[in-house]
Amino acid sequence: MLEPRAAVTGLHAYRPPLASRQGLRLDFNESTIGCSPRVLAKMRSLDTEVLARYPEREPVEAEVADFLGLDAAQVLLTNGVDEAIHLLCSAYLDPGDEAIIAVPTFAMYALFTQAQGARVIQIRSGENFVFPLQDVLSAINERTWLIVVANPNNPTGTVVGCEALLQIAHATPHAAVLVDEAYFEFYGKTIFDHRPWPENLFVARTFSKAYGLAGLRIGVLAGDARQISMVRRVASPYNVNAVALAVLPEALRDQAYVEQYVAEVRRGRAELEQELKALGLQYWPSHANFVLVHVGSAHAEFIQSFRARGILIRDRNTDPGCEGCVRLTVGSSKHTQILIEALRDVVEKLGLHREVRT
Repeated sequence: MLEPRAAVTGLHAYRPPLASRQGLRLDFNESTIGCSPRVLAKMRSLDTEVLARYPEREPVEAEVADFLGLDAAQVLLTNGVDEAIHLLCSAYLDPGDEAIIAVPTFAMYALFTQAQGARVIQIRSGENFVFPLQDVLSAINERTWLIVVANPNNPTGTVVGCEALLQIAHATPHAAVLVDEAYFEFYGKTIFDHRPWPENLFVARTFSKAYGLAGLRIGVLAGDARQISMVRRVASPYNVNAVALAVLPEALRDQAYVEQYVAEVRRGRAELEQELKALGLQYWPSHANFVLVHVGSAHAEFIQSFRARGILIRDRNTDPGCEGCVRLTVGSSKHTQILIEALRDVVEKLGLHREVRT
């Protein structure tokens, strides 16, 4: 009888709640306005020959590298950041190795680590989800071969200073250190400003969030040219589809569109946090396009009340340290106003008003 590897049989599959996502989708941190019109125009201009050919990744990698201020050899385009994580685990983890992850954070870090037969060392974040730098440094040993830090972090929206990230990379030169900057645009600070990097430092970016291209699944992994060449060996030469490669340059050229949307999100985030404060709900100041909110034991009813109003929000109750929490995506100004109005109604309906902390 055919049996998969033991590491695979022990995995808990990550199943995002994709079913019945009708309404205003504020649950997956997607753009609420979609991609640039220039992207759609380029997509409509594609002919059958583009789809009939195997996709050629390298020319677009050169454009992305130029956009990031890197050499083409330092860049690998991937099928979303998920694949970048998967490739790093494939390239650097053996069974019995260890990966250090501060939790709560993105679930796929642990899943891809465990799929390689490696061990996940989970370090709980500090009070108010402060990054546990000293605990991470203390956990490093000769078996540590991967450390992953989301910056800003999902689902908390908290950030780590670049000096701390570099300290981790320097403390463990034998291990791959990934800084996942999927939400960089909404934060504005990046480890890219602190080059040259140590050879073991990698940075991942996505075009799913601020660029509105989640459906095309395209991201980028950047790092030392020699190390990227090693990761490239475990990647398919056709991992990014032809449509994504055709439209990504147009998305990069329309920075005005991206910047306008990011500005709306930042304003909306401030408005939402101010409203949460006025309502007396506990939240954590965010640097991403979402806000984590504690609503306590009523979290399931809270989510259902939003769904009844045609708004989807994300249950984060099972994340470590997030008991009773939900995550609210911040979108355009229009969608933020819809969210805030619904928030007021739901809080009133469920009697969640509390005295505002002073």
